[in-house]
Amino acid sequence: MAPGHVAYGLGAQYGLQITAETVMAWERGTALPGERELMALSGVLWCAPGELLSAAGTLREHRLARDVTVDELARALGMSAAAYQRIEDSGRWRGNERQAVALCDALGMSAAQFLTATGRNEELTDLLTRAVTTRWQAYVRPLDKLVPLDRILLQNVLEQLHTDYQALMVSTLSWNTAGRDRNGTAGDAGRTYLDRVVEEFWRTAGI
Repeated sequence: MAPGHVAYGLGAQYGLQITAETVMAWERGTALPGERELMALSGVLWCAPGELLSAAGTLREHRLARDVTVDELARALGMSAAAYQRIEDSGRWRGNERQAVALCDALGMSAAQFLTATGRNEELTDLLTRAVTTRWQAYVRPLDKLVPLDRILLQNVLEQLHTDYQALMVSTLSWNTAGRDRNGTAGDAGRTYLDRVVEEFWRTAGI
């Protein structure tokens, strides 16, 4: 179907006044269809809304990919549609831990996707950095509130990351002390580990 055919279908079947140029902009990724437009587009093209999206990155994209309405998702989370819509519009999660788990179940999101979609990766990085460089036990509770993972699994992952980081620092420090490395290897190795601490967190958690 040419862009003009798609635009005609959107108008004839759904009453949307969309030009061929707009359809071409959607195809190029220089413009994005709204929710109503996306649902109509999937109807015209005989496919699921999720097939028209690249890898979902926002809550809205995850919801549309699953073809779930705001009302349906809000009921699954036990909150009002207006409250959920505010979360989706802001991209900031305001629900509790139970609702976070319910959201992941309803939208088929992994814990890692949840953190990305709700804009909390920076907070995760900060907490993990503190956990591996100080006492990891002090960060179980704040991370438990942030990440929808089983608490026992979370504790095991934090302990392993802390052990790995401390072992790395001890080994590189011993190299320096022995005079085998005078170029700041300990600091470089530590910074490299901390740069990828989120990646190590999800890998250790098996996600």
